[in-house]
Amino acid sequence: MRNIDEDYFKIDKNQKGKLGIKELVDMSEDEQLLWTGKPNKKVYILEQFFKMFPIALLWLLFDGGFIVGISIGVAKGAIPLFVIAILVIFFAIHLTPVWIWLSHVLTAAARLKNIEYGFTNKRIIIKSGLLVGLTSITYSEISSVNLRVGLLDRMFHVGDILIKTTDGTMHYLEDLENPYVLTERLQAIVIDIKTDIEFPNDLRPETNSGYKTKYKGRGSDNFD
Repeated sequence: MRNIDEDYFKIDKNQKGKLGIKELVDMSEDEQLLWTGKPNKKVYILEQFFKMFPIALLWLLFDGGFIVGISIGVAKGAIPLFVIAILVIFFAIHLTPVWIWLSHVLTAAARLKNIEYGFTNKRIIIKSGLLVGLTSITYSEISSVNLRVGLLDRMFHVGDILIKTTDGTMHYLEDLENPYVLTERLQAIVIDIKTDIEFPNDLRPETNSGYKTKYKGRGSDNFD
């Protein structure tokens, strides 16, 4: 294990409050940032609108019919106040799918602002969430890298990269431009890194540098 000095966990005042992937990678001495990107804004927000929209619409129409009927009864004074109070609480809870859909739509822009993806020579970094969270996936943890292209994705020439780790967890990199190129090159890195781990220096010719945690197999400009 390398020696770690007493200032190892001290944070530079210029880095306080910054959670960008570039700043995170810059803190590492032997890590190289190969690519960073964000979801396509237009596609991401449209997907948040259409996601759950059919369910929310049907739910709203179904409950809306009852609400209109109850409103007519209230206007005529045919429904007691305590029954009205119970019905208001009931429908407020029963419309939960509509509230969930609405919250996804209203917070889409705020969530998009925090989303960022990064590929380094060591790992994949996913920054996401309304409150901001960071997920780090080393290449050795990845069991598969796949591409999903939906209808909206085809229209706007983007796609989702699906990363499955060895523990069965799925990670989604949504609405990325140049999805086919990114997926192909990411798959190549995973294969190269795993090959380096499974066939280390002792099993290779002396001219091969082996796995040094610094990806050089296909050049540092893979994602340009």
